[in-house]
Amino acid sequence: MLLRDKLSLIQVFRLTWRLDLMIILVCSLAYAADTYWLKQHISIPVTMSAVLGTALAFFIGFNNNQAYDRWWEGRKIWGALVNDSRSWARNLLNYVDNSVTGEAPHIARRMIFRQLAFIYALNTSLRKDTDLYHEGYLSKDEADQVRNSTNVPNSILNIQAADVQLLRGSGAIDGFCFREMNALVQKHCDSMGQCERISNTVFPPSYLFFTRVFIWFYVILNTLMLAESIGYWSVVFGWAVGFIFHVTHQNGVSIMNPFEKEPTSLPLDSICRTIERNLLEMLGHEPLPSPLEPIAGQYLL
Repeated sequence: MLLRDKLSLIQVFRLTWRLDLMIILVCSLAYAADTYWLKQHISIPVTMSAVLGTALAFFIGFNNNQAYDRWWEGRKIWGALVNDSRSWARNLLNYVDNSVTGEAPHIARRMIFRQLAFIYALNTSLRKDTDLYHEGYLSKDEADQVRNSTNVPNSILNIQAADVQLLRGSGAIDGFCFREMNALVQKHCDSMGQCERISNTVFPPSYLFFTRVFIWFYVILNTLMLAESIGYWSVVFGWAVGFIFHVTHQNGVSIMNPFEKEPTSLPLDSICRTIERNLLEMLGHEPLPSPLEPIAGQYLL
C-alpha cells in the first residue's frame, strides 16, 4: 500500500517511460501512414473521436470501479480480522475461569498464539507464498497436523474449535461465552472465505484485453484525424490522449488483485504484524516485534 498521496515526476517517469515510448512510436507510424497514403483516400470525421472517446471513458470507468470494489472489500475484510483477533484474545484472557482447571490458562494462551498462526497462514495462502512463519505459533504436533492440509488456515480453525469445546466441557467458560467464542470462529471462517473468493475469482480477461485494444484503436484514430489539421503536432496530442487513457486504465489494473505483493496492494504483512503486536502485548510478552518499515519509504507490503 502506498503511503503518499503524491508522486514525483521521477516516479511517474519510471512507471510510464516504456508506455510513453510505445505511444509515441504508434502515433508516429499513424501520422506517417496518414501523410503519405491515407489522406489521399479518406477523411476521418471529427465526430468519431468524440463518440468513441466518451464510450471508452465509460468502459474504463466501469473497469476501475470494479477493481476498486475488490480492493476495498479486501481492506474491510482484513480490518474485521484485526478487530476479531483482538476480541478473541480479550475474551480468552478475561472470561476463562482459571479456578475450574489449572489447564485453562495454558489452553487460553495457546489459543491466542494459534490465532496469530491463523492470521499469518491466511496471509501466506492468499499470496501463494511458501513462508512457514505461522508454524512458530503452533506446537510441533499442530504444525505437523496442518502442514499437509490443503487449506492450512481452515485446519487451524478446526483446532481452535476443538479447544473452545474443551474449555466448555471443562467448565472454564459458560454457555454464553461458548456461543461468543464459537461465533468468533465462524467470523474468522467467513473472513477467510471472503478473501478466498476475491483471490480465486479472476477479473474477466476479456474486459482487460478489449479495453487495451480499444485504447490503442482510439489513439491511432485520434492521431489520424488530427494529422489532417495540425500535421506532425498530431503525434504530441496523440501521445497526450493515449497517456491519459492508458494510465487511467492501469490505475484500475494495479489494484485489481489486492492480495498480491505489489506497492498498490493491501499491506497484509503490516496488518499481520499489527495483530501480532496487539495480541502479544495483551499476553504481556516482551519484547514486542518491531513494526514493519516502509520499503524505500514509499509503501508497505
